[in-house]
Amino acid sequence: MNKVIEVKNLVREYDSAKGIIKKENVKIQALKGISFDVNKGEIFGLLGQNGAGKTTTIKILTTLLAPTSGEAEVLGYKSFGEEKQLRPLINFIFGGERGLYWRLSARDNLTYFSDLYKVDKKTRQKRIPELLELVGLSDRADEKVETYSKGMKQRLMIARGLVNDPEVIFMDEPTIGLDPVGARDLRKIIRNLSSLGKTIMLTTHYMFEADELCDRIAIINKGELAALDTPMNLKSINSGFSVMEVKVIGVTPDKINKIRSLEGIENVFVSQQELLQVLQIQCSNCSDMTPKVMNILKDNKTLGINIREATLEDAYLNLVGGVTA
Repeated sequence: MNKVIEVKNLVREYDSAKGIIKKENVKIQALKGISFDVNKGEIFGLLGQNGAGKTTTIKILTTLLAPTSGEAEVLGYKSFGEEKQLRPLINFIFGGERGLYWRLSARDNLTYFSDLYKVDKKTRQKRIPELLELVGLSDRADEKVETYSKGMKQRLMIARGLVNDPEVIFMDEPTIGLDPVGARDLRKIIRNLSSLGKTIMLTTHYMFEADELCDRIAIINKGELAALDTPMNLKSINSGFSVMEVKVIGVTPDKINKIRSLEGIENVFVSQQELLQVLQIQCSNCSDMTPKVMNILKDNKTLGINIREATLEDAYLNLVGGVTA
């Protein structure tokens, strides 16, 4: 397979200051020597918590940020030092509604961005209708973007990112804030782009989305590469246990520690949902462990309990940690 992205020992440091009265200059490492490569035509996912280094990696690869050390090449060009050769061959699509001119129509937006990329008139006149058809906006192409729904704006963002017919597309949380239907439509477009031979690197916080779309996933934790594999192989980390989800009110750290200490419990992760807590209890035999867990929680109000198979999210939590009380 042809490698279109190659990252070797990539480091990015930032200068910062700590202290209020007597400030001390410190160096913060956003990336601590990560290495990976991406194959031609692959959908490659970057997962990690906020601040893990995902956006820093994307910025370096899209020529927006210089690395402190290490190597980053896209399509054989260095992302820092050969930007002029690289930029016409890539594009960057970010989530949300930024990056469009709302008082222009979709067609006028695409015309404007085509001009920025110096796409000739003949190519532009052929490509823009094709892009509008690809993202399902042909029938609304001449309406102002300010009349569009959030999902329509995000689909137009994808069309905008394709005006230069890039070989590699970088997407930063492309479905953020979309309703389920809009997110599903966008995922379909991403799969279509992959079938057309485009190489896609995307970041997302939605584990099911990464599982559905990505050929391989890199998990970054605190600037380091925690794992790199296919979704199926990552989920195999969880082989041998299932997950008990318990919705409960007012559980204390002491009780969570008691649950964690039970023989047969692999780990316990806690998330807050308004007034209640959701315990994700990883156990080798959850059916046998349920009475023991419920005995510890007998003085708490339990709103629901469910046993399910382990998912990519559970593998992710094991690799990067989470709120464990």
